[in-house]
Amino acid sequence: MAFVNWLKRRLVVIAGLLTLAYLLLPNIVVTVFSFNKPSGRFNYEWRQFSTDAWRDPCGVSDLCGSLALSLQIALWATLGATLLGTLIAFALVRYRFRARGAVNSLIFLPMAMPEVVMAASLLTLFLNMGAELGFWTVLIAHVMFCLSFVVTAVKARVMSMDPKLEQAAQDLYAGPFQTFLRVTLPIAAPGIAAGALLAFALSFDDFIITNFNAGSTVTFPMFVWGSAQRGTPVQINVVGTAMFVVAVLLVLMSMAAGNRRKKQKAQSPVGS
Repeated sequence: MAFVNWLKRRLVVIAGLLTLAYLLLPNIVVTVFSFNKPSGRFNYEWRQFSTDAWRDPCGVSDLCGSLALSLQIALWATLGATLLGTLIAFALVRYRFRARGAVNSLIFLPMAMPEVVMAASLLTLFLNMGAELGFWTVLIAHVMFCLSFVVTAVKARVMSMDPKLEQAAQDLYAGPFQTFLRVTLPIAAPGIAAGALLAFALSFDDFIITNFNAGSTVTFPMFVWGSAQRGTPVQINVVGTAMFVVAVLLVLMSMAAGNRRKKQKAQSPVGS
């Protein structure tokens, strides 16, 4: 009976831990097999512990080239989508104009429709324009795809902002640019950062839209898909593990910085 009561009190925590373990299981498998030395082309069965792939992560032809290309596209797509998405979010929240409701509805369409529909539509557009498929078509397609996610993240943050803070800055003789730079932008920064991180992850990870509009360009997801037809190099697991570790470290650093700021605010004297 005591065990049942203990289980009831901690049921939510246990369920959360089990769900987290289920989500992290693929990452654990990828990490383990990044130290494997397969006997053939396919890295599906554990054979022997080895660090050869970690010592030479670019040992597979075109792997690092496709990875660098994916990172480049993701960075530029994140910059473009974040800039445009932030402007659109502020316009939708702060201003009233014709077709505002229609724009709000259209923003959610790329998130609601299957990726293959948007990929085929963009491919049709590029072909009708006579554009050569390659780096620039992939970049434009990624910006279009990530834009809706950035707008949604930034818009939620802007809607929660108190306009009285900006009015107070204006009462203290701050100009429009100073008010935006010193008050509006710092408050909206978490939403902008969240949208940018989401855009980067979506762009780097995308396969369907890229596959339709890449032409002869090969990004890292396309390289992984192509390699899986002939074999599975261990270096793919190495890159996946490295990306996962970097993401975890960034999250931990962000949490540590947030906790440090909270402690500083708590320790600072009132009125300082």
